Amino acid sequence: MKFQYDAQQQYQLDAIRAVVDLFTGQPAAAGTFEWQPDIFGGDLLDRLGIANALALSDARLLENLRAVQRVNLPEKEIAEKLAADAILGTRNFSVEMETATGKTYVYLRTIHELHREYGWKKFVIVVPSVAIREGVIQSIKTMAEHFAALYGNVPMDSWVYDSAQVSRLRQFAVSNQLQVLVMNIQAFTRDENVVRRESDRMQGRKPIEFIQQCQPVVIMDEPQNMESENAKKAVAALHPLLTLRYSATHRNIHNLLYRLDPVRAYDLRLVKRIEVSSVTEAGDFNRAYVALESVRAARSGLSAKVKIDVEQADGVKRKAVTVKRNGDDLFTLSGKRELYRGYTVTEINAESEFVSFGNGVKLRKGESQGGHNDAVLRLQVEETVREHFKKELALRERPAGERIKVLSLFFVDRVANYAPADGKIRKWFVEAYCKIAAEPDFAAMNPLPVEDVHNGYFAADKDGVKDSKEGKSTKADDEAYHLIMEAKEKLLAPDVPLRFIFSHSALREGWDNPNVFQICTLREGASEIRKRQEIGRGLRLARIENGARCEDAKVNRLTVIASESFADFARKLQTEFEVECGISFAGRIANKRDTQKKQLRRGWKLNEHFRELWERIKHKTRYQVEFETPELVKLAAKLLSEQPEVPEPKLLVTKAEVGISSAGVQQLPRAVRSVSLGNYRPPMPDVIGYLQRETELTRATLAEILLESERISDALKNPQEFMELAANAIGHAKQELMVDGIKYERIAGQSYDMMLFKNEEVESYLSRMVAVKNSLLDYVEFDSELERKFAEELDQRDDIKFFVKLPDWFRVKTPLGDYNPDWAIVKENDRKVYLVRETKGTTDLQELRPDERRKIKCGERHFKDCLKVDYKVVTSASDID
Repeated sequence: MKFQYDAQQQYQLDAIRAVVDLFTGQPAAAGTFEWQPDIFGGDLLDRLGIANALALSDARLLENLRAVQRVNLPEKEIAEKLAADAILGTRNFSVEMETATGKTYVYLRTIHELHREYGWKKFVIVVPSVAIREGVIQSIKTMAEHFAALYGNVPMDSWVYDSAQVSRLRQFAVSNQLQVLVMNIQAFTRDENVVRRESDRMQGRKPIEFIQQCQPVVIMDEPQNMESENAKKAVAALHPLLTLRYSATHRNIHNLLYRLDPVRAYDLRLVKRIEVSSVTEAGDFNRAYVALESVRAARSGLSAKVKIDVEQADGVKRKAVTVKRNGDDLFTLSGKRELYRGYTVTEINAESEFVSFGNGVKLRKGESQGGHNDAVLRLQVEETVREHFKKELALRERPAGERIKVLSLFFVDRVANYAPADGKIRKWFVEAYCKIAAEPDFAAMNPLPVEDVHNGYFAADKDGVKDSKEGKSTKADDEAYHLIMEAKEKLLAPDVPLRFIFSHSALREGWDNPNVFQICTLREGASEIRKRQEIGRGLRLARIENGARCEDAKVNRLTVIASESFADFARKLQTEFEVECGISFAGRIANKRDTQKKQLRRGWKLNEHFRELWERIKHKTRYQVEFETPELVKLAAKLLSEQPEVPEPKLLVTKAEVGISSAGVQQLPRAVRSVSLGNYRPPMPDVIGYLQRETELTRATLAEILLESERISDALKNPQEFMELAANAIGHAKQELMVDGIKYERIAGQSYDMMLFKNEEVESYLSRMVAVKNSLLDYVEFDSELERKFAEELDQRDDIKFFVKLPDWFRVKTPLGDYNPDWAIVKENDRKVYLVRETKGTTDLQELRPDERRKIKCGERHFKDCLKVDYKVVTSASDID
């Protein structure tokens, strides 16, 4: 199986563009790096290598940063940034992208864009762990063909730093082709690291000097794991031209360029929907339940968190309490429940993580007594297997070539519970699989033999598999990650029998699999695994067997089988989002118990209103675009003439005081002034050639646009800035005229089959449904409050005889990409009319984003002009008259 990558994912293009636009005004690349001594002040090529260079001042970078932020960040956040970042500071820039939305793809493609736009050739990707490094390497390999097609097979040398082969750094430095070096932060944080020691193999130089000379663009993957002072100094020691920081969970944000937060990723359906299947104890308070969750040593002393059953005004509740010293009594803490007499603390040991009580009971972290822990774990295993079989059954009817492999992931905290033949989790799994596979609904699927479908990925040595410490990356963990990475694409092949993966709960950033649909965390004590870490292993959208991404929202659902209530799970996850991202995620996680399966109404195919409506809107169409070249010249020239003045290149003089304090050496700006370059004129590139590549227009047409705009003299002042302004203006003109001149015609014999609605018989969440009478189902699934109100209002009107929310597969082709209209409606007063309506927050199209406005125009031409069906944009049902 080979992954297919979509080069037109708008949110990814926006993230890439945010970085590229940060350097607006930087001279464009002209084949190899275009270098001028009078600008850069010296030879870029000495005996150590070829360097990147940046012609922009910090003041210009700051100006560009503000422009990028205004495009990509909400107004409130922009205001905060303007207030907080009065100066640029270090050239560190952050990009925040939610887990599973293609962060690695974005920064690898950004490398290619920066190379194409500005000629930069030297890039260093810094990672905090071997696990993440393995993921980066795998991504570079799998995306190589995709990027080669996009960027014309530009030669690129990518490799992983190895201290045993430091001499390769010489090639990195002197090569004139694109170089991408991947380094673990641990390889250069200490003076004794090989890369920082003088080497005879490098003519007595330190190997790191060959990197420093190149002024590489440094890309930090998961920078929050590299925030120690040593790590910061190590990255600075690479002498980066600039540093780009990519993460979903930044600890410190530096000059934020782009943010795709969890709420937006979730609302745009860029990740799987999440549902929780909870397995918890309920109602058995007849034994003294004690579970040791954690032991902590602090300056104030030792403490331990213990979960017990506490008598409260509204009954007994299980809750965590804290004991801090010998003599603390669980009898008192439980509300004097007799079951806890004798549970007096005699020792708290933080080193070995245990607590002893006066009645002889000793509990280690993660252990419990008096509960039904094994029963909970066993049922979690069974529920996971059942969910797996249900998912496979639901996907069984997909046509050949479009199958989707279903994977389930189990986290275990003790390898010994699964790895040996008599491990209890292994035994539970085998029993559950054999039992469920024999049930009539699933037996018809001819399930594979149990011994073929499961396997564990754990670190191993001569003594066998071993546990690893959560939160720490060990050599043993690295071996396990490597195994998983090697099998990642293989796991997606439907003909490969492995379906159930068992791994250690320490699994974190660095591995996921798009076809993980069930995640089950099996811990004998309280789960300390972060919720974002847990669900992140399965959030990525599923892949079809041909490697393409599956966009079907009904398929893309991740089920978490949890040993806690839904409320607890959602609370913890929401807290993480609020703390880590400064946002609220409330109401966006669905409880699996709050779902309902809805059927199409009986006799739906015979519904007169629906059949007549469908006959009018079902037709597939094709379009052609007609506009005259003189129209394009006139509009493009007008838009270009209205662009802001192109500034001349200047020198910037910055006066600053050196401040020395306990925080270190700081720059304290005092004054800034610009100085004209006098009679300096930048070298003139091929302006027409550049615009021809960007717009795909003829040289004659472009020359006519430039002359008619009367702005050609600006190209003499600042060619790069002028070319970017011109390309932007011409691009907008082209899009406007394409939409204005679009005409649709029916494609003979091609239409959407009414029977496709059978696929709408699906399970959905009660919180996202509104009950209706006059539609195909007795409910409508809505995506916004506007849609909910619209459906309710339609259903209450006597003149609305029928309406349906058009499904995702109902699409209209446009030059800007596919368009999915919102509603189809049958209205009857004196006569019956058939309508298609788009719901927006405003009917003023000029207030919508340009791409939204243009797609709506195309929708109007498709329905109104071609199919003769009334089409409008509305804000509420009252707009339908």
